Amino acid sequence: MTREVKSIWTIGHSVRSPEEMIRLLRLNGIRVVVDVRRFPKSTKCPHFNSEAIAIWLAEAGIKYVWLGDKLGGYRHGGYQSYMNTDEFACGLWQLEELAKETSVAIMCAERFPWMCHRRFIASCLISRGWRVLHIIDEKRIWEQKQAIAP
Repeated sequence: MTREVKSIWTIGHSVRSPEEMIRLLRLNGIRVVVDVRRFPKSTKCPHFNSEAIAIWLAEAGIKYVWLGDKLGGYRHGGYQSYMNTDEFACGLWQLEELAKETSVAIMCAERFPWMCHRRFIASCLISRGWRVLHIIDEKRIWEQKQAIAP
């Protein structure tokens, strides 16, 4: 009996408009955005402040969940060290439970995942049997095949 490999997507909001973000999410069948920004605010793009994004995603039929308290970056001692904590494990469990039920994209600010802590979350997910796809733009999806060595 083979186990179907489930996928988790990632996306960086960068300076995208709400319309572009919704288009990318719909194009890839995303139903839930899990915000992994530790501080869910943007002075450059206030439409990505947690209160605003929750509204316009809901209007587009996409659920917004904030897990930045458990999966957000900017951790004392570095993110890789933080990944060994119970708090991180709890956040990862919550993310996986959501992704078992529907199509999920974790979101942070940085467009490119290799410059963001999403790469570490992705690495952990890969080592746990998940397929991780990073949405770069409409024509570029990068599948991260390997976990990153600590």
